[in-house]
Amino acid sequence: MEGRRTLSGVRGAWTASPRMGTQRQEETVTRTGDFGHRIQYHRQRLGLTVEQVAERADMSAGYLRYMEEHVDIPDRGTLNRLADALGTTGEDLLGGGRDRPPGVGPAMAEPVLEVLERDECLSLIAPGGIGRIAFNGSHGPTVLPVNYRVHDGAIVFRTASGGPMDQDLRTGLEGVEVMVGFEVDRIDEARRQGWSVLVQGPAHHVTPDEQADDDVTPWAGGDRSLHIRIVPHHVTGRRIHAM
Repeated sequence: MEGRRTLSGVRGAWTASPRMGTQRQEETVTRTGDFGHRIQYHRQRLGLTVEQVAERADMSAGYLRYMEEHVDIPDRGTLNRLADALGTTGEDLLGGGRDRPPGVGPAMAEPVLEVLERDECLSLIAPGGIGRIAFNGSHGPTVLPVNYRVHDGAIVFRTASGGPMDQDLRTGLEGVEVMVGFEVDRIDEARRQGWSVLVQGPAHHVTPDEQADDDVTPWAGGDRSLHIRIVPHHVTGRRIHAM
């Protein structure tokens, strides 16, 4: 049939329409064009090989590699199996809802709010990523997102030396540091669950002699050579899940 093609590699034959069969799917694919990158991201997030994901999704490893390297989108059944294998949704793999704020859907039927112990909180934020630092800035209460890593039990991020954050996080008194809040959360839209961790502690300006290889790379780019270290003094967390 014109406009369709068949690829071997799935257990059985695979037939896919480049147009995905619906206008909404077509618009999603046209808008994002990064289906393969999303597969790779979720696979690496889970620490799985191509072969392991292929086994979970009941498809060949060769076909999975093809999808990671090309923009072709599979049929809905294959997409759903792949999403299940990667612990996400088909919509997420297609890039749908990326501009939608998290948590706008309905809550689960009987949600449970669990208080987390300090060790579990620290374990949850240990992989690093993006968190939010809160402090009293020159123009009032301020909350900013930063890329962070956990190094030797402390939270480390980078900012511009001499910039607004650098100045706001200095007391002007030697040995006296500004107390800040640092929050990290993860939301699972598909399962209507997630967690949030709040760390409170002093923000220490790391000197060149103290600086370690913490591998913090800010997405914002630019000259952000000043390392700030937050030592956790008070750590709390909550998790929302089903009964």
